[in-house]
Amino acid sequence: MSSYRARSVHFVIALLVVLVDRWTKRLVAARIALYAHVQIIPGFFRLTHTENTGAAFSLFADSPAHWKTGLLIGFSVVAMVIVSVLLWKQARPLAITGIALSLILGGAVGNLWDRAASGRVVDFLLLYYKQYQWPVFNLADSAIVVGASLLVLEILFHRAPGEDTTSA
Repeated sequence: MSSYRARSVHFVIALLVVLVDRWTKRLVAARIALYAHVQIIPGFFRLTHTENTGAAFSLFADSPAHWKTGLLIGFSVVAMVIVSVLLWKQARPLAITGIALSLILGGAVGNLWDRAASGRVVDFLLLYYKQYQWPVFNLADSAIVVGASLLVLEILFHRAPGEDTTSA
């Protein structure tokens, strides 16, 4: 497969992440009132419509700083440029690194879209157990976390072609 086709596959994956993220956020915003809940799996998972003015998992959400949104947008743009350059250099289609970077890019674009349009990101996925709960998140956040996890796994467990795994 040509490097052009491999790049196309990677950017289509990123585009799909953006489209599904936008669709789910619009659906939640239209059908679930702000701060309302829809129970999906009792005791574990519910949809909760929130709007996050902070970074991932509501970091800095309580900060009153006026420059916060601009800084988060700037950081997102820089990260997207770096990931896009790394993705452009990927010549192998559907390799773990390319998929991981595609997920990260799609997630970053999805959240940047919200932040640039309204200064806040729609979050709606809530995992919890008894009094313990994970911060509310969205599909873009999930794509970024899955992509970053795949990169970590690739770094930790990648074997170079022909590398001998039996020697000590």
